[in-house]
Amino acid sequence: MRIVDLLKKESIQLNASPTSKQEAIDMLVELQAKGGKIADKDEYKKGILAREEKGSTAVGEGVAIPHAKSESVTAPSLAAMTVPTGVDYEALDDEPSNLLFMIAAPNDGDVHLDVLSRLMTILMDEDFRKDLINAKSEDEFLNIIDKMEKEKFSDESKKDAVPSSGYKVLAVTACPTGIAHTYMAAEALEKAGKKLGISIKVETNGSGGAKNILTDEEIAECDGIIIAADKSVAMSRFDGKKVIRTKVSDGIKKPEELINRITSGDAPVYHHEGKADSSVSSPDNDESFGRKLYKHLMNGVSNMLPFTVAGGIFIALAFLIDSLGGAPQDGDFGTHLAAAAWFKTIGGYAFNLMIPILAGYIGKSIADRPGLLVGMAGGAMAVSGATFALPAGNVPSGFLGALLAGFLGGYLMLLLEKACDRMPKSLNGIKPVLIYPLGGLGIVAIMMCAVNPIMGWLNVGLANLLTNMGSTSKILLGCVLGGMMSIDMGGPFNKAAYVFGTASIASGNFDIMAAVMIGGMVPPIAIALATTFFKNKFTEEERKNGPVNYIMGLSFITEGAIPYAAADPMRVIPACMIGAATAGGLSMAFNCTLRAPHGGIFVFPVVGNPILYVIALLVGSIVGMLLLGLFKKKVTKK
Repeated sequence: MRIVDLLKKESIQLNASPTSKQEAIDMLVELQAKGGKIADKDEYKKGILAREEKGSTAVGEGVAIPHAKSESVTAPSLAAMTVPTGVDYEALDDEPSNLLFMIAAPNDGDVHLDVLSRLMTILMDEDFRKDLINAKSEDEFLNIIDKMEKEKFSDESKKDAVPSSGYKVLAVTACPTGIAHTYMAAEALEKAGKKLGISIKVETNGSGGAKNILTDEEIAECDGIIIAADKSVAMSRFDGKKVIRTKVSDGIKKPEELINRITSGDAPVYHHEGKADSSVSSPDNDESFGRKLYKHLMNGVSNMLPFTVAGGIFIALAFLIDSLGGAPQDGDFGTHLAAAAWFKTIGGYAFNLMIPILAGYIGKSIADRPGLLVGMAGGAMAVSGATFALPAGNVPSGFLGALLAGFLGGYLMLLLEKACDRMPKSLNGIKPVLIYPLGGLGIVAIMMCAVNPIMGWLNVGLANLLTNMGSTSKILLGCVLGGMMSIDMGGPFNKAAYVFGTASIASGNFDIMAAVMIGGMVPPIAIALATTFFKNKFTEEERKNGPVNYIMGLSFITEGAIPYAAADPMRVIPACMIGAATAGGLSMAFNCTLRAPHGGIFVFPVVGNPILYVIALLVGSIVGMLLLGLFKKKVTKK
């Protein structure tokens, strides 16, 4: 499908001057509506904004390509706009965007992916981009595209024809979203190959699936393969070939250097050892050990959260049902009424999987599928408190034991895999299905039986310390946890405080979870209040989006404050931190408790001392609002 066939003159605006990303989107949506292929403009715009929430569609080099599939689109279409002065479209290279295309696609099919790849191919040409920006009329704009398409794609049918001597260099490109940079790297490599006079074929692992797939014959005959990818690609097919693995950005920025390394023989031979392909993703090679540990932990936390949230809220509903039914708040509270018992039982199934899932996915992040077994088995043993003296006198090591099982078990699994590298290659087929699982389970069993008593005592000691804390110490702890929820609003500090809160629920310290949640609710609410009462401290766009943070804050979605913090971090973050710390400290001072790990205002009925909890939330939010009004400067009207 040609680009010029999708683009009408009435959907082109030259020399536009939007002042913000939002205004640019509004203008492009209007251009799409003029093209007559949008049945519901507002519905289509929702799709565009939903896509932008996942990450900016500005791909760098001054180009942005917002796109959406929607029921409101009657037929595929394009809109285009040039912005000579540029507009901040949140590009990865932090440069303004001055050439914008908006794609509208119907829900049936992936036409937008084909158009995206075609656009990215031709937009890699710098002179072509300059010609479009300097176009004097819509007709000239269309003629420039038409000429480039004919030049670039005239031999499409011949593109996949293999040279008589075979391809000298092969490549695979892939980026996390599978859209822009995948095709930018492919185009850069193909251009460099043409310039160097070297035959090259590039497989693109885009969001619509792999295209231009490398065949076994091509792989066998080539000199080597370039893997320019920021996500995992199938590697077993390259066993025994010279392979360079690098970031997708290197495929864009230094394609000639990569090709020359292959043709000069300066590339290592790749040996596939039967491990899952996901374990060979290359970008981690440049990361620090601390960053890798954090990524492994976040992998465990992100997979654990659905079990924690869903199970915790089901259990909270059980408490609510028993409370409304007048059941006594004794040791069986939450199971007196039949409906309550059902919710608590089902919630318990999910909630009891929380710790094994955490450990399992930390292990999987470190050692792939063999690590999943080691981590989950170790996490289950942490919950049961397994020791060599089974089953007498078990003391569960809980959350701390699960962390140890995930990390230590994962790295021990890597050592086992390395030790197995010396085994005969004829055994490669049974390593992942027999040797790794059997050896891994034995290793983690011995490890957890040895450390469980120690970790159990530590876990019990920590729980007793929290339980026996004086009121002053608890208030200080509440302030610290509340402030941590606001430091990075979804980042490492926020996640650390949240994980500590959810682990405390399992230990019966429900006041800690209350302080954690209220600390996460304050930043968005404080910002919403500030945009309402201190309008002159915010831009028009910030004021317009401010009320949304009331909903996000009340729903315990701290991330609603991120755009405001990013725009003015030195003022917004301290104000929100102080407000959140105030709320967390007051929650502890009022002895508020929370048995649900999420839910915001929707789980307030199961909060202990709910009226005082609301007061703590209001006070913290007002403190944050007042500090925002004090810290932030007035916005100068243009």
